[in-house]
Parts: sequence; structure tokens; C-alpha cells
Amino acid sequence: MRILLVGLTILVVLAWASAAPASAAASLPWLVRQEALYLSGLVAIALMSLAVLLAARPAWLERPLGGLDRMYRCHKWAGILAVAFAALHWLIEMSGDILKATVGRAGRVPEETADGLLAAMRDLAEDMGEWAIYAVLAMLALTLWRRFPYRPWRLLHQAMPVIYLMLAFHAVLLAPLAYWSQPVGWLTGLMVAAGLYGSVRSLAGHIGRSRQVAGRVVAVTHSGADSIAVECQLEPGWRGHRAGQFAFVSFEDGEGAHPFTIASADRGDRRLHFQIKALGDYTRTLPARLRPGQAVRVEGPYGRFLSDRHDRRARQIWIAGGIGVTPFLAWLEAFQASPGQAPAADLHYCTRDRATDPFVARLEALCAPLPDIHLSVHGTRQGERLDAAALAAGQDTTRPAEVWFCGPRGLADNLREGLKRAWRGRLRFHQEAFEMR
Repeated sequence: MRILLVGLTILVVLAWASAAPASAAASLPWLVRQEALYLSGLVAIALMSLAVLLAARPAWLERPLGGLDRMYRCHKWAGILAVAFAALHWLIEMSGDILKATVGRAGRVPEETADGLLAAMRDLAEDMGEWAIYAVLAMLALTLWRRFPYRPWRLLHQAMPVIYLMLAFHAVLLAPLAYWSQPVGWLTGLMVAAGLYGSVRSLAGHIGRSRQVAGRVVAVTHSGADSIAVECQLEPGWRGHRAGQFAFVSFEDGEGAHPFTIASADRGDRRLHFQIKALGDYTRTLPARLRPGQAVRVEGPYGRFLSDRHDRRARQIWIAGGIGVTPFLAWLEAFQASPGQAPAADLHYCTRDRATDPFVARLEALCAPLPDIHLSVHGTRQGERLDAAALAAGQDTTRPAEVWFCGPRGLADNLREGLKRAWRGRLRFHQEAFEMR
């Protein structure tokens, strides 16, 4: 993610630097202001274009970017950075009055002349850009305000393609005409085209449509005090899934889709199992709202949290926290048909209370026929907290290791740094990092 965001920003800066300055005759303060205005706008529209493209869920980007969860994380930060640069662009534009008061109007960069329709369109583009910046600033505030309910946020977020089109119109119309015959214009045109593709797909309702399959809820059972197991039977058209992947599930049209990990292996019968924990306003109400026979729509599969991606030369450490056990349940179930294909691995399951946790017995049953997978259960109530020191104790840290983690972010952050120090650069940390906002 960082490589993509930083790389795109550097590419825009290099393209901007290769272009001729706005006016060699302008005074230095006015010239710096104008070039900073152009650069901040170019970076903002490039990052916003990337965010809109990734929101369209292009399947061909899953492999190079490491899965849809990482694509959405990149989408989030591209959007945040884009809004930051857009705000900077707006502040630089407002600085004109300060320069007039301090250095005077002399030496200003002359404005490009335009007549007729082009002049009217440029005036409109300037106004639309200002309105759009206010809108994206408000959207960013709601996104970062974690207490704001998800459902109204999702509905408001659906306006982003329209806001993006306003920003793209602003960028294309107000960019210097000379840019379009130089690399900076070509790069801007390419990024705007990518953003237009994502916006049109979103506005037309085509995002994920080719991967959507209807079905019915077959069974709903309480698997714990705050979790339910949901079994769904899908209609023909489901392309199957690989153990560890997730899907967007819509139980109600008005609510929209939510991502849930598929907690079962693919048996070829189009039957999916989900383990859903009450983590938010919506999931807390599901036990009372779901019933057998209810219609469901599933989109997917997505994700690259796959057991067959493990490095057979590295020591395997699998860590599940709470409901993060779901991909590992699918992994273990997939190995039941061919136990010899299961790698040697240490599976650590962290739970609040091992005595009452509903997944402990299931994990033990699945691991029993897999002698190379060693299960350890850590109950917080029993005083069995997992930390990096315990994982590294007695291990050969000169041998490469690979961690597959799914669980709370806080636990991941604590373990990641300690394990990387213990293995001194010989450890890879894979983490399911999906967030809707």
C-alpha cells in the first residue's frame, strides 16, 4: 500500500517538475504560489482517482495488491491523502489575498485567456471544485468519526462518484493548456480516465454485479453468547471459493452488503457457512432478524488469505483472535480430505474464556486428524495471554518464519513488532486487514 501511494505521489511530482513553470516573468512569491497550487491539485486528483478506481473492486488488482482487504485499505488512505492535498490546494488558492496585501499585485502570474464557452466552463469548474472540496472534507470527518453509524455513512458515501466527477471537471478545465502536451498532462489524463471508469461503474450499479449470486438462508444457530452461525444455499452461478476467502453478504436490500469470512471449505455444493459476531449495530441485530428461508445475496469470493500461499520453507505460525478464527476453520476443513497436504504449523487461538468458547471443540476436532498442526488455546480468563516472547521462546529464530494472523488489530500490532525483532528480518507477517471504513 505504501509503495503504491508513495510511488504515485512521486510520479506526479516528477511529471510536474518536468513541465515548464507557469511564467518566468512572475515574481518569486507569486510563482511559488502558482506552482504549489498546480502541484497540490495534481496530487489530489491523482490520489482521488486511485481511491475511486479501487472502490470499483477491479478483480485483476487483487493479486498484485495482495487481496481486496488491502485494496480497501489503500482506497481509504488514498482518499484521506487526496482530501488533505485538496484542502492544501484550497488554502493555497485562498493565500492570494495575503500576497496581495504583503507583496502587492505586481508580478502576479497572468491568467490564461479563454473566450465564450470555454470561459464559462472554467468559471463553472472553479465553483464546482470549491463545492466538492467542502463535500469531501465533510465526508472525511464522518469517516474518521468512528461513532457515526455505518448505514447513513454508507448512503452518504455513495455520493462520492458524483463528487469525484466534479473534482475531475475542475482539474481538467483549470489545468494549464500546456500540460496536455507534456508528461504531466498525460499522467493526469490517465488517472482521470481510471477515476471515470470507477465512477461510472459505481453510478451504474455494476460494482461486483458479475460476482453476485442469490440464495437462501438454510439454518441459523447460536454458536456463542454473541455470535451466530449462518448456513446459506446459493443458486447456480457461484464460482466456488478457496478456504480463507470472504464474501459480501446482503441479507436485506436496504442495509447493503457486509463482508464476512467464509468459515467452510468448498465442497462443490454451493453451500456456505458464516460465523458472525456482534461487533456493530447491524451484526448485533442479526440474531433476531435472520430466519431459515430468508433470501440472501452473496458477492465474491474475494481475498488472498489462502493456505496454499504459505512458504513451505518457513516455520508456520497461525494466530486467530476471537471471530478471526473463521478463515482457519475453513483451512482446517479443507485439509480433512487430504491430511498429507497440511503443512507443519502451530495454530494459536486467543479467546476470552476457553471453557465456554464454542470454537474450541470445533478446532480440536478438526486438528485431531492433522498430526502436523499443533493447536494451542489461550484463554484470557484463564490467564493465558499470548505474546511475542512466548511464541519465540525455544524456537530456532535463524530459520525463516511466516505468521498468518486474523484477529483484533491491537493484538496484531503487539505481536508483529516483537516477532520481527525476535526473527531479525526473517519473518513475514500476513494479516487479514479488511475494513469497510
